[in-house]
Amino acid sequence: MIATLRTMGTVASIDVPDSAFDADDLATVRGVFDGLEQRFSLYREQSELSRIARGDLSLMQASLPLRSVYETAIGWRSSTGGAFTPHRPDGVIDLDGIVKAAAVRDAGAQLVERGFESWCLNVGGDVFVAGTPADSDSWQIGIIDPMDRSSLLCAIDLRAPRRAIATSGVAERGEHVWRTEAPSSGSFVQVSVAADDIITADVLATAILSGGATFRDIATEKWDIDVLTVARSGELSMTPGMKTSVSDHA
Repeated sequence: MIATLRTMGTVASIDVPDSAFDADDLATVRGVFDGLEQRFSLYREQSELSRIARGDLSLMQASLPLRSVYETAIGWRSSTGGAFTPHRPDGVIDLDGIVKAAAVRDAGAQLVERGFESWCLNVGGDVFVAGTPADSDSWQIGIIDPMDRSSLLCAIDLRAPRRAIATSGVAERGEHVWRTEAPSSGSFVQVSVAADDIITADVLATAILSGGATFRDIATEKWDIDVLTVARSGELSMTPGMKTSVSDHA
Protein backbone atom coordinates (compact mmCIF):
# COMPACT_ATOMS: atom_id res chain seq x y z
CA MET A 1 0.00 0.00 0.00
CA ILE A 2 1.19 3.52 -0.83
CA ALA A 3 -0.27 6.42 1.13
CA THR A 4 0.51 10.15 0.95
CA LEU A 5 -0.13 13.02 3.31
CA ARG A 6 0.75 16.70 3.49
CA THR A 7 2.89 17.53 6.49
CA MET A 8 5.77 19.75 7.60
CA GLY A 9 5.36 21.92 4.51
CA THR A 10 5.90 19.05 2.09
CA VAL A 11 4.45 15.73 0.92
CA ALA A 12 5.12 12.49 2.77
CA SER A 13 4.87 9.17 0.96
CA ILE A 14 4.54 5.91 2.88
CA ASP A 15 5.02 2.65 0.98
CA VAL A 16 4.23 -0.46 3.01
CA PRO A 17 4.03 -3.67 0.96
CA ASP A 18 1.59 -5.17 3.45
CA SER A 19 -2.18 -5.20 2.96
CA ALA A 20 -2.62 -5.01 6.75
CA PHE A 21 -1.52 -1.34 6.75
CA ASP A 22 -4.69 0.59 7.55
CA ALA A 23 -6.10 4.01 8.44
CA ASP A 24 -5.09 3.62 12.07
CA ASP A 25 -1.47 2.97 11.06
CA LEU A 26 -1.54 6.03 8.80
CA ALA A 27 -2.96 8.15 11.62
CA THR A 28 -0.11 7.03 13.88
CA VAL A 29 2.48 8.16 11.32
CA ARG A 30 0.64 11.44 10.79
CA GLY A 31 0.61 12.00 14.53
CA VAL A 32 4.41 11.79 14.68
CA PHE A 33 4.81 14.46 11.98
CA ASP A 34 2.06 16.71 13.32
CA GLY A 35 3.42 16.58 16.86
CA LEU A 36 6.90 17.69 15.81
CA GLU A 37 5.55 20.38 13.49
CA GLN A 38 3.42 21.85 16.29
CA ARG A 39 6.51 22.08 18.49
CA PHE A 40 9.21 23.14 16.01
CA SER A 41 7.60 25.00 13.08
CA LEU A 42 8.55 28.67 12.82
CA TYR A 43 5.51 29.11 10.55
CA ARG A 44 3.15 28.37 13.46
CA GLU A 45 2.86 31.40 15.72
CA GLN A 46 2.15 29.37 18.85
CA SER A 47 4.75 26.66 18.34
CA GLU A 48 7.32 26.35 21.08
CA LEU A 49 10.14 27.38 18.76
CA SER A 50 8.22 30.46 17.54
CA ARG A 51 7.71 31.53 21.16
CA ILE A 52 11.46 31.22 21.72
CA ALA A 53 12.15 33.25 18.55
CA ARG A 54 9.86 36.04 19.80
CA GLY A 55 11.42 36.01 23.26
CA ASP A 56 8.23 34.79 24.94
CA LEU A 57 10.00 31.66 26.13
CA SER A 58 13.65 31.08 27.00
CA LEU A 59 15.54 28.05 25.78
CA MET A 60 16.13 27.02 29.38
CA GLN A 61 12.35 27.00 29.94
CA ALA A 62 11.68 24.96 26.80
CA SER A 63 10.48 21.37 26.88
CA LEU A 64 12.94 18.50 27.17
CA PRO A 65 12.16 17.25 23.62
CA LEU A 66 13.00 20.65 22.13
CA ARG A 67 16.17 21.06 24.16
CA SER A 68 17.21 17.52 23.21
CA VAL A 69 16.87 18.21 19.47
CA TYR A 70 18.68 21.53 19.90
CA GLU A 71 21.53 19.79 21.76
CA THR A 72 21.81 17.25 18.93
CA ALA A 73 21.93 20.07 16.37
CA ILE A 74 24.64 21.88 18.34
CA GLY A 75 26.63 18.65 18.38
CA TRP A 76 26.42 18.49 14.60
CA ARG A 77 27.46 22.13 14.33
CA SER A 78 30.58 21.31 16.31
CA SER A 79 31.45 18.13 14.41
CA THR A 80 30.95 19.80 11.00
CA GLY A 81 32.94 22.89 11.92
CA GLY A 82 29.87 25.07 11.41
CA ALA A 83 28.93 23.75 7.97
CA PHE A 84 25.67 22.71 9.62
CA THR A 85 24.11 25.11 12.11
CA PRO A 86 20.77 25.41 13.93
CA HIS A 87 21.01 29.22 13.93
CA ARG A 88 19.94 31.65 11.25
CA PRO A 89 22.28 34.56 10.47
CA ASP A 90 20.09 36.76 12.71
CA GLY A 91 20.56 34.34 15.62
CA VAL A 92 17.08 32.79 15.53
CA ILE A 93 17.09 29.07 16.34
CA ASP A 94 15.89 27.19 13.27
CA LEU A 95 15.80 23.39 13.59
CA ASP A 96 14.30 22.63 10.16
CA GLY A 97 17.63 21.10 9.13
CA ILE A 98 17.21 18.24 11.58
CA VAL A 99 13.55 18.04 12.66
CA LYS A 100 12.23 16.54 9.42
CA ALA A 101 14.79 13.75 9.62
CA ALA A 102 13.92 13.18 13.28
CA ALA A 103 10.26 12.90 12.29
CA VAL A 104 11.09 10.35 9.59
CA ARG A 105 13.18 8.36 12.08
CA ASP A 106 10.42 8.41 14.70
CA ALA A 107 7.74 7.48 12.15
CA GLY A 108 9.85 4.50 11.11
CA ALA A 109 10.15 3.46 14.73
CA GLN A 110 6.36 3.55 15.02
CA LEU A 111 5.98 1.32 11.96
CA VAL A 112 8.41 -1.19 13.48
CA GLU A 113 6.55 -1.06 16.79
CA ARG A 114 3.32 -1.82 14.94
CA GLY A 115 4.88 -4.92 13.40
CA PHE A 116 5.80 -3.79 9.89
CA GLU A 117 9.13 -5.19 8.68
CA SER A 118 9.28 -3.58 5.22
CA TRP A 119 8.49 0.04 4.43
CA CYS A 120 9.75 3.16 2.69
CA LEU A 121 9.18 6.67 4.08
CA ASN A 122 9.85 9.61 1.76
CA VAL A 123 9.34 13.09 3.17
CA GLY A 124 10.43 15.87 0.84
CA GLY A 125 13.53 14.01 -0.32
CA ASP A 126 14.43 12.43 3.02
CA VAL A 127 14.06 8.68 2.50
CA PHE A 128 14.28 5.99 5.18
CA VAL A 129 13.63 2.30 4.50
CA ALA A 130 13.40 -1.08 6.18
CA GLY A 131 13.33 -4.53 4.64
CA THR A 132 12.69 -4.74 0.91
CA PRO A 133 9.75 -4.26 -1.45
CA ALA A 134 7.76 -7.31 -2.49
CA ASP A 135 9.33 -7.61 -5.95
CA SER A 136 12.98 -6.62 -5.39
CA ASP A 137 15.94 -7.00 -3.06
CA SER A 138 16.28 -3.22 -2.62
CA TRP A 139 14.27 -0.02 -2.63
CA GLN A 140 14.92 2.10 -5.73
CA ILE A 141 15.06 5.82 -4.92
CA GLY A 142 14.95 8.36 -7.74
CA ILE A 143 17.20 11.43 -7.59
CA ILE A 144 15.74 14.48 -9.34
CA ASP A 145 17.83 16.35 -11.91
CA PRO A 146 18.14 19.91 -10.50
CA MET A 147 18.65 21.26 -14.03
CA ASP A 148 15.38 19.67 -15.19
CA ARG A 149 13.07 18.76 -12.34
CA SER A 150 10.86 16.74 -14.68
CA SER A 151 13.71 14.24 -15.14
CA LEU A 152 15.76 11.88 -12.97
CA LEU A 153 19.53 11.93 -12.70
CA CYS A 154 19.53 8.30 -11.62
CA ALA A 155 17.94 5.81 -9.26
CA ILE A 156 19.77 4.52 -6.19
CA ASP A 157 19.38 1.02 -4.76
CA LEU A 158 18.84 1.39 -1.03
CA ARG A 159 19.16 -1.60 1.28
CA ALA A 160 20.53 -2.35 4.75
CA PRO A 161 22.83 -1.16 6.16
CA ARG A 162 22.38 1.87 3.87
CA ARG A 163 18.81 2.57 4.98
CA ALA A 164 18.69 6.32 4.40
CA ILE A 165 19.28 8.89 1.69
CA ALA A 166 18.65 12.65 1.86
CA THR A 167 18.87 15.32 -0.80
CA SER A 168 19.44 19.02 -0.22
CA GLY A 169 19.39 21.56 -3.04
CA VAL A 170 18.46 25.01 -4.24
CA ALA A 171 16.48 24.18 -7.40
CA GLU A 172 13.08 24.08 -5.68
CA ARG A 173 13.41 26.40 -2.68
CA GLY A 174 16.19 28.73 -3.85
CA GLU A 175 19.20 29.66 -1.69
CA HIS A 176 17.70 28.58 1.64
CA VAL A 177 20.92 27.09 3.04
CA TRP A 178 23.44 29.39 4.72
CA ARG A 179 26.67 28.70 2.89
CA THR A 180 30.08 28.65 4.54
CA GLU A 181 31.64 28.69 1.05
CA ALA A 182 30.76 31.52 -1.33
CA PRO A 183 28.68 30.31 -4.31
CA SER A 184 30.75 29.84 -7.47
CA SER A 185 30.50 27.95 -10.74
CA GLY A 186 31.95 24.93 -8.94
CA SER A 187 29.73 25.04 -5.87
CA PHE A 188 26.88 22.58 -5.53
CA VAL A 189 23.22 23.10 -6.39
CA GLN A 190 22.25 19.66 -5.10
CA VAL A 191 23.73 17.10 -2.74
CA SER A 192 22.47 13.58 -1.96
CA VAL A 193 23.93 11.61 0.93
CA ALA A 194 23.30 7.93 1.67
CA ALA A 195 23.98 6.71 5.22
CA ASP A 196 22.92 4.10 7.72
CA ASP A 197 20.61 6.54 9.52
CA ILE A 198 18.43 9.38 8.27
CA ILE A 199 19.70 12.13 10.56
CA THR A 200 23.31 11.63 9.45
CA ALA A 201 22.19 11.61 5.81
CA ASP A 202 20.07 14.75 6.16
CA VAL A 203 22.49 16.81 8.23
CA LEU A 204 25.48 16.02 6.02
CA ALA A 205 23.56 16.69 2.79
CA THR A 206 22.85 20.18 4.13
CA ALA A 207 26.40 20.64 5.42
CA ILE A 208 27.99 19.61 2.11
CA LEU A 209 25.66 21.95 0.19
CA SER A 210 26.78 24.71 2.57
CA GLY A 211 30.47 23.87 2.70
CA GLY A 212 31.01 22.84 -0.92
CA ALA A 213 33.70 20.52 -2.24
CA THR A 214 36.05 21.32 0.64
CA PHE A 215 33.62 20.05 3.24
CA ARG A 216 32.50 17.13 1.04
CA ASP A 217 36.03 15.79 1.11
CA ILE A 218 36.19 16.24 4.89
CA ALA A 219 32.80 14.56 5.38
CA THR A 220 33.60 11.49 3.28
CA GLU A 221 36.76 10.97 5.30
CA LYS A 222 35.09 11.50 8.67
CA TRP A 223 31.75 9.69 8.22
CA ASP A 224 30.70 6.42 6.60
CA ILE A 225 28.58 7.93 3.81
CA ASP A 226 28.09 7.86 0.05
CA VAL A 227 27.68 11.17 -1.77
CA LEU A 228 26.31 12.43 -5.09
CA THR A 229 26.78 16.12 -5.97
CA VAL A 230 25.66 18.35 -8.82
CA ALA A 231 27.68 21.53 -9.41
CA ARG A 232 26.33 24.81 -10.76
CA SER A 233 28.14 23.97 -13.99
CA GLY A 234 26.03 20.79 -14.22
CA GLU A 235 28.98 18.51 -13.43
CA LEU A 236 27.92 15.32 -11.65
CA SER A 237 30.19 13.64 -9.10
CA MET A 238 29.76 10.43 -7.07
CA THR A 239 31.82 8.71 -4.43
CA PRO A 240 32.70 5.08 -5.25
CA GLY A 241 30.05 3.72 -2.91
CA MET A 242 27.35 5.82 -4.54
CA LYS A 243 28.42 4.66 -8.00
CA THR A 244 28.00 1.03 -7.02
CA SER A 245 24.50 1.72 -5.69
CA VAL A 246 23.17 3.24 -8.91
CA SER A 247 20.31 1.01 -9.99
CA ASP A 248 20.63 -1.08 -13.15
CA HIS A 249 16.84 -1.22 -13.31
CA ALA A 250 15.96 2.49 -13.43
